[in-house]
Amino acid sequence: MVNVSTSCNVALKEWAVTIRAMALGDQIIIVRKGGIHQDDKEFRIIHPSFLLFPTYEHQKLDLLKPSVQKDLITPLEDSFNANEIEFQYWAKVTDVYELRDSETLSKISSFHHWTEEYVKSRFHWRPSQALTVALLRLFKLEGKMTVPRTPAFSGCKSWVELDDHIPTLETQPVLSDQEYFETSTKIRESLSGAENVVL
Repeated sequence: MVNVSTSCNVALKEWAVTIRAMALGDQIIIVRKGGIHQDDKEFRIIHPSFLLFPTYEHQKLDLLKPSVQKDLITPLEDSFNANEIEFQYWAKVTDVYELRDSETLSKISSFHHWTEEYVKSRFHWRPSQALTVALLRLFKLEGKMTVPRTPAFSGCKSWVELDDHIPTLETQPVLSDQEYFETSTKIRESLSGAENVVL
C-alpha cells in the first residue's frame, strides 16, 4: 500500500511527451540540470511530491528514440492552451541520484525514451554540475483538474506554486507496487556507482 498526500499546490514543469511516457508506465525517471531562471542556476529536488505541469515549448520528435515516436506523438501534436493548464498526474519521489560521468548515464539508456544524443547534451551542459536523475512514482488524478494560466508560470524554471491545492488523496498509481519495485530495482542497480541523494 502506498501512502499518499491529501493535496498539493507545487508543480514540476516537464515535457508533455515525458509525462505521457510515464503515464503509459514505460518510464519512471526524469533527468535535469536546471531551469534557466532559477536563482542558483542548478536544479534540485526540493519537494518529495508534486504535480506534473505539462510543457510543450522545447520537445521535438527527433529528440525521442525512433522506437517510441509513434506511441508518444499525441502530446507532441497537442495544441498549446493559452488560457489554462490541465493537471492529470502527480508524482512521489522515491530516489534521487547525481551523475558525474557519462558511462553511468549510458547504463540507464533502456529506461527512458530520449535519444542518446539528447541525454548526453543535457549531461555536458554546464559540465561542473552533476546531472540529476530522479525516480518518480506516478499517480493519476481523479477527474479534470485545471487552473488558469498566469504570467507567474512562464519562463524556463522548473518549479511553480499554484494558488490553490489540488486534491491527491483519491488517486491510483500508474504502476502496481510490484511493477514499480521491479523497474526501480533495475535502475538502482544500473546507478550503483552514482551518488544517491538523501531527500
